[in-house]
Amino acid sequence: MVALPPEGPPEVAFAGRSNVGKSSLINALVGQSGLARTSNTPGRTQSLFFYVPDLASASPDALPPVALVDMPGYGYARAPKKTVETWTRLIHAYLAGRAQLKRVFVLVDARHGLKPADETLMNEFDRAGVSYQIVLTKADKVKPAPLDEVRIRTAEAIRRHAAAHPEIIVTSSVKGDGLDALRAEIVSFAR
Repeated sequence: MVALPPEGPPEVAFAGRSNVGKSSLINALVGQSGLARTSNTPGRTQSLFFYVPDLASASPDALPPVALVDMPGYGYARAPKKTVETWTRLIHAYLAGRAQLKRVFVLVDARHGLKPADETLMNEFDRAGVSYQIVLTKADKVKPAPLDEVRIRTAEAIRRHAAAHPEIIVTSSVKGDGLDALRAEIVSFAR
């Protein structure tokens, strides 16, 4: 049996391959460098982590009451088969009928673009009817022309996916690029 937190504020989840920058992006969104644990070692996030930004010290551009959910990475993290099965059950339990889950942001490393594991996840979201949106991360590590090529290829790929939101957000946790656009998407779910 998988235990999940009781219903609370609206939730947005962050999914992506291991080491794609989920925790760094969450930290950048809320302006707290140590909120979500970051690591250079793939597979450190092994559970669902729920973060609700502290509104007491909120700045004018702070997020409204919303839970940011950091999901375990997928792809190349080395973990025992039983552990991966546990993660999979946990994620499926979370996604199944979670009324307050408004959108999953699928993070894709802008240096590499969509990989087969991303396509598999997107197909699962399509089948489950879970709304998701692609967020390209680490844009500061890619020159403008190749970044535009990745964005165009990604846009073409998501046209085939029924549950995909058509707008792609390009971000850099380091430089702050795209954070305002991502915050605006999140704010729209808290109203």
